[in-house]
Amino acid sequence: MSKSADHKTQVNRANRVAEVRDLNKSFGDRVVLKNVNLDLYENENLVILGKSGAGKSVLIKCMIGLIKPDSGYINILGYDVNSLTPNELNELRIKVGFSFQLSALYDSMTVRENLEFPLKRNLKIYDKKILNEKVMKALEDVGLAHAADQLPSELSGGMKKRIGIARTLILNPEIMLYDEPTAGLDPITAGEINELILEVRDKYKTASIIITHDLSCARTTSDRIIGLFDGYNKVEGTYEQLKASPKEELELFFNY
Repeated sequence: MSKSADHKTQVNRANRVAEVRDLNKSFGDRVVLKNVNLDLYENENLVILGKSGAGKSVLIKCMIGLIKPDSGYINILGYDVNSLTPNELNELRIKVGFSFQLSALYDSMTVRENLEFPLKRNLKIYDKKILNEKVMKALEDVGLAHAADQLPSELSGGMKKRIGIARTLILNPEIMLYDEPTAGLDPITAGEINELILEVRDKYKTASIIITHDLSCARTTSDRIIGLFDGYNKVEGTYEQLKASPKEELELFFNY
């Protein structure tokens, strides 16, 4: 039995950590999200599956206040996102880790400096010993302790993904948001990132939303999948349930 299958019985549906209701977002005449609804539960890996341009990334950016929706309700860890002050948004973002698609590392900083940055900015930690302990633990958890003093330009695509995840984990978030975590990676490296997502959930006890159009990523990492098509969350279920579904939108993914 896989790690993912083992985990499915552990999701605590009594404790909802994120709620989205009737979320709408347009950019000019282009409607991106239409009455989107979702729930995320404690220790759950929820995959948002959809084609490029389906609104997946816009959805999670709305969830942490990077994009303001046109209408709808968002509650993350008890925070009513749409009504938060800038200081309250910062509080929330410390609790919600965002792993960007392109890792978003600072090219002029070493790996160590990239990981120290959120500790200094958000937690005001400047003690060198404490910084080193936290940096090395995060790097060990993603299997890259040896890369602490390298520059991002010296890293492979898969290593950059891992460092981006480590930089997010260093604040001990309660929720992880992964934006296309396997994009641009070869199948072997993508598989390693998928396994890392599972390890992160188990080590850090996080709930996670994983945005992807990669069916292998969805199959490996998910407890539950929501299919986002044309701005709507049209289908929902486990990987096995969606695979057995004759929905037209899923044809490209499952090759019926």
